[in-house]
Amino acid sequence: MTPITTDDRITITDLINSHGHLTDRGDFDGLSTLFTEDVVYDVSALGGGKLVGLAAVREAGLALADANPVAHHVTNIVLRETADGTVKALSKGLGVMADGSTGSVTYEDTVERTAAGWRITQRIVRARRTPLHQD
Repeated sequence: MTPITTDDRITITDLINSHGHLTDRGDFDGLSTLFTEDVVYDVSALGGGKLVGLAAVREAGLALADANPVAHHVTNIVLRETADGTVKALSKGLGVMADGSTGSVTYEDTVERTAAGWRITQRIVRARRTPLHQD
């Protein structure tokens, strides 16, 4: 196992930060620069189930249409290297809706070094609706 470097940490943080920029402008094809082709994107807590593969993530985003947030903001990114060389990333997400309402989630990502560079292989989105609630 090769330890992650400062450059790896910056790259992984940029991956996570780029998600909102891509989705907010509807660039679902650009998600291939963030996720593996077979990504498991679990939005069960939001009623969307487990989406498997980039095509499923893209279709779900398009199906939401105007129900998508107008802005995704990611913050509080914490990275933890695991014994198998993957990185576990924990971050907070804020979604701003067209009517001005907001929602909060926690992203739990598994990030792996691939031939194309660092990519997210799994994302679990957990809704944050109760103060001081432990997952």
